[in-house]
Amino acid sequence: MPSRARNTTDPARGWGGDGLDLDAYLERIGHRGPVAPDAETLAAVHRAHSAAIPFENIDVLLGREIPLDVEALQDKLVRRGRGGYCYEHGLLLAAALERIGLQVTGHAARVRVGGGLRPATHMTLTVETPSGTVLADTGFGGGGPLYPIPLRTPVSETAQDDWTYRLTDEGDGVWGLAARTGDTWDDLYGFTEDPRYRTDYAILSHYLSTSPRSAFTGRLMVQHTDASVRRRLMDTALTEEHPDGTIDHRDLTPEEIPEAIRDVFGITLTSDDTEALVKAVERLTGEG
Repeated sequence: MPSRARNTTDPARGWGGDGLDLDAYLERIGHRGPVAPDAETLAAVHRAHSAAIPFENIDVLLGREIPLDVEALQDKLVRRGRGGYCYEHGLLLAAALERIGLQVTGHAARVRVGGGLRPATHMTLTVETPSGTVLADTGFGGGGPLYPIPLRTPVSETAQDDWTYRLTDEGDGVWGLAARTGDTWDDLYGFTEDPRYRTDYAILSHYLSTSPRSAFTGRLMVQHTDASVRRRLMDTALTEEHPDGTIDHRDLTPEEIPEAIRDVFGITLTSDDTEALVKAVERLTGEG
């Protein structure tokens, strides 16, 4: 599929790439290879970002504002070594790719995990490369892709390390992403190519980070997928899922959570954040 050029002269359609310290971002994700506006750089940066920066909602759980400007994203995810949820990942990646010289378009996706019709609140990206248009998504905590996936009709199935993903043109302008675990395909989300902008995500993020109806405000979520294991911390339940479908499970005490977040997910919290997080989880579990 040929690349589809889009107008990026309107500042509202940009991603603030001019304000990004690209060298610091690349150092944070451990990318030391060539940097050029091509498919090879995109794949390498996407994989490095996925490996280095976990999904987490700690600040949301603690009732903090989630600023989405580039400087705030750099401070949290790059300088302080934290993770974030989909808007933080997506907007940081979009700014980096824009700075590299790639055309990036944001989209809204409906999460399908667990079934039911949900509002389109997940942020995902498509990127134009000389080799064609690809889906890019480093911020889907429930097992999103490690590398970009080409938008090809009708189906694009790709092996990514030990995991397998399938992107399907479902008709009526809808694309569906699924992941295979063992012999089962699990629907992750569906999206259209209608563009979304930074202002759209600011509104969605405000709702998801403040509403008591949001899945993010009432539980702890820290997640990361590597080449052969998908790790999830949901409140006090720590699980490791493998590509063959087997799952290892361990229950933690609230006091053990900061250590697990550090040792398993690579996030070191400040003493104040550690204390606040333990108290928050104690409230969630009724142990406080």
